[in-house]
Amino acid sequence: VQLQASGGGLVQAGGSLRLSCAASRRTIRTYVMAWFRQAAGKETEFVARILWSGTSAFYAESVKGRFTISKDDAKSTMYLQMDSLTPEDTAVYYCAADVTDWGDTMTRYEFRGQGTLVTVSS
Repeated sequence: VQLQASGGGLVQAGGSLRLSCAASRRTIRTYVMAWFRQAAGKETEFVARILWSGTSAFYAESVKGRFTISKDDAKSTMYLQMDSLTPEDTAVYYCAADVTDWGDTMTRYEFRGQGTLVTVSS
């Protein structure tokens, strides 16, 4: 499965962005899909993940209540709606997928896409 993240950009603090992760495979129903991010000079950080059926989602404490993960199986696309952005959210955001739920460990996900840069100005 090839993953392509998009939707990053420059936004002011308090603003919103929606990231998309398009999968090459027609169905993503059988995959756990996740978002991770890496800020400059920092380690990769788990952001959110959504389980196979799409009915269960998990978030990092730092984004809980501000970010919403979702997916559209018909479009083979996962989304990350990011609201109330702060400069601390500035990072390259990556999407990942696997048939197994590897939780918050990005390196264990079999499929990982190239990142999209999100920059939040103060």
